[in-house]
Amino acid sequence: MSLITQPPKILVIDDEPSNVRLLERILENFGGLEWRCTTDPREAISLFAEFQPDLVLTDLHMPHMDGFQVMEQLKQIIPPDEFLPIVVLTADVLRETSRKALSKGAIDFITKPLNTEEVQLRVRNLLESRFLTKNVRDLKQKLEDLNQELEAKVRERTNDLQNALEQLSNAQEQVVKQERRLALSMMASGIAHDFNNALTMMLGYGELMLPWFKNNAPDAKEHAYLKHIIAAAQDATHIVSRLRDFSRPAEADELRAPLEVNTLCEQAIAFTTPKWKAKARAIGATIEVRTDFAETPNVLASAPELRESLTNLIFNAVDAMPSGGTITVSTRADGPNVRINVTDTGTGMTEEDAARCLEPFFSTKGEKGTGLGLAVVYGIIHRHGGTIEIASEIGRGTTFSLLLPATDQMAVVSGDDEQAAVNRMLSVLVVDDQDIICELIAAHLSADGHEPVTVSDSTEALARFEAGEFDLVITDQSMPGMSGEQLARKIKERKPGAHVIMLTGFGDDLLTDGKAPEGVGRVLSKPVSSEELRRAIFEVTS
Repeated sequence: MSLITQPPKILVIDDEPSNVRLLERILENFGGLEWRCTTDPREAISLFAEFQPDLVLTDLHMPHMDGFQVMEQLKQIIPPDEFLPIVVLTADVLRETSRKALSKGAIDFITKPLNTEEVQLRVRNLLESRFLTKNVRDLKQKLEDLNQELEAKVRERTNDLQNALEQLSNAQEQVVKQERRLALSMMASGIAHDFNNALTMMLGYGELMLPWFKNNAPDAKEHAYLKHIIAAAQDATHIVSRLRDFSRPAEADELRAPLEVNTLCEQAIAFTTPKWKAKARAIGATIEVRTDFAETPNVLASAPELRESLTNLIFNAVDAMPSGGTITVSTRADGPNVRINVTDTGTGMTEEDAARCLEPFFSTKGEKGTGLGLAVVYGIIHRHGGTIEIASEIGRGTTFSLLLPATDQMAVVSGDDEQAAVNRMLSVLVVDDQDIICELIAAHLSADGHEPVTVSDSTEALARFEAGEFDLVITDQSMPGMSGEQLARKIKERKPGAHVIMLTGFGDDLLTDGKAPEGVGRVLSKPVSSEELRRAIFEVTS
């Protein structure tokens, strides 16, 4: 959490107009700052008194009054117990100059010509120190005032002291939570590759089986089960990245599509049916899930993420009804938003618990709860530009309301076997050190009419590429001997026009800077659906 609690003010003193303009651009890009500038050092003191800056940037060698004289005058009006950093902008790096500037009150130096990143980093650090010092000074003053009043108002000030201790405890808890979030993110990154490889097989073989059911047993209950399995596997691919979001912000270009919220709610209820029916049998009570859907606009969202949010809310409602009860999922148009309510008749929450239940790692379930479910819901809804409202009463139940911005875009309805367009049938070299992944990708390609050749060794793959004529190479990243990046570079060296797609469990990490590795046209994260694979092939080879 930043220590800067208000827009910082910066005073710039430099007789060179070009330097002043450069600094203004740097400060403007920095964001959230206020500044005043002057090219006449004789105006510095009056500007300082009027503007009351938090940081001063001053040149040394100026006409009429040099930087040393400016600092000498500022030193006389800055209270001795106040930390107000003065930074010298100079090309004079002689030791004697530095010693003299420090003796006059300078805190730091920035050498000319100015480097944008250096200026921003030094300014940020000094402003953090400035506001930290102010906060410490303010707290110290409060403690001194409290000590003066303690003798006469011990009982009256006891609550104030308890509040201060509570704030300190909360700050310590925040530090612990941030450490836990970082550890969770590191763990999730470590298991992502193997987890996604397993999901690749679940999703891939499920999609290969789906056409058989559609053609031979469209009404069979197993057909519906298979579609649920595929959708659940797709949703599971978001879980690891969702956990990482606790320690780093989500990407700004996440995929969104117009969706029907009533359909999403029905899917979430279907996915959670096994749990709430099993819970009811286990406790010998009745748990009923009701729906109250109204006609609503669509929302622009990620279907797996919203299903995950609704699933978490339904599971949370089930856990809140240890003796059974009713869960009602309802939808309404609400001004510019679409409202989705999940209401239970469970134990309810205190006002304090309701205020904190969206915090990561906060749980009212004791050792049975991780404190992640509702935090995940909050993160998803927040990234979608929505809000969450909570109404709860002890003994009466809880309602979680998701408010999402409505869109006038129509939802796209696609058939189970709808395929992305491809411009031609291709000869494809598939490279993965796991034979079963090679087999799965080859099956998808063959189903679309392509001619795949599979290789489980990257060195052999390079030899096969040199000996044959391939339109496309689909390669894993993490392989013994030669990685996918290295293979892609060598392929490009031999045939600059070659098309390469990287299919890997480390897809999110490879794209952290927004760019694919050298020689790679597209990076796909495992598991990949047949539709995503078709679309990537079309985009890379078109």
